[in-house]
Amino acid sequence: MDSTLFIVQLINGLQYGLLLFLIASGLTLVFGVMGILNLAHGSMFMVGAYLAWYFVQQTGSFAFSAVISAVIALLIGFLVERTLIRQLYRRNHLDQVLLTIGMIFVFNALQGLLWGNDPLGVDVPQSLSASIPLAGIIEYPVYRIFVAVFCVVVAGVMYYVISKTRLGMLIRAGESNREMVECLGIDISRLYTIVFAIGVMLSAVAGVVAAPISSIVPGMGEHILITCFVVVVIGGMGSIKGAFIGALMVGLVDTFASVLVPELSSMMIYIFMAFILLLKPQGLFSS
Repeated sequence: MDSTLFIVQLINGLQYGLLLFLIASGLTLVFGVMGILNLAHGSMFMVGAYLAWYFVQQTGSFAFSAVISAVIALLIGFLVERTLIRQLYRRNHLDQVLLTIGMIFVFNALQGLLWGNDPLGVDVPQSLSASIPLAGIIEYPVYRIFVAVFCVVVAGVMYYVISKTRLGMLIRAGESNREMVECLGIDISRLYTIVFAIGVMLSAVAGVVAAPISSIVPGMGEHILITCFVVVVIGGMGSIKGAFIGALMVGLVDTFASVLVPELSSMMIYIFMAFILLLKPQGLFSS
């Protein structure tokens, strides 16, 4: 592998890893704070991508589509938590798995009814459609750089909110001891609704920003969900820091494996996960 190809694959791996973090952060936030194993999390990635396509078709504006899609995803998160997820807080993980698997089928059926089963695509926004020279030989798309920067900004905002704000203090307290938080007069149910809705929105926003660089197809959420669980397991269940580091690792492993060992690329992230768990059975930064 020459230096130019190495640099390109390195950037691609980091960009992919950051996108994985955007999805996995919501998954690990919901599990870490609420103890909910949400297998329908990947479906919201799919919903975000389809909403972006629909609103771009209607308005022609990717920016407007991204905002309205995020708002709709937030509302879906509120509704799902209030009507379904709330019933699971006192139940075991098997009940959570059964309900959220059912949600996957519901979201997939609704997607087919609303948008059909043909592959779709979203054009890269005109303002971000340029490329910049890389290593003096090839050009790298500006939009992919935008996606990476956007994900870094979201990670920074999440760190600030969780570490420095009152909401973050309540989230950390709710994760440590729900009963004590309730005794202090905090409405833990409202806190959980907010956390779940934010987790849903993060997954949907990842779908929105991924729409111009990947095909929008039925069931796309299930594949990304499996990869995100690998990220969460490597990083440590419930750890945002772990999700960030794990996502970058998985992104790099997957990207380089597709070039160096293409015949094994589909299994390399699982081999990598097994290696990490041999060294750290609870993940790198288990909470």
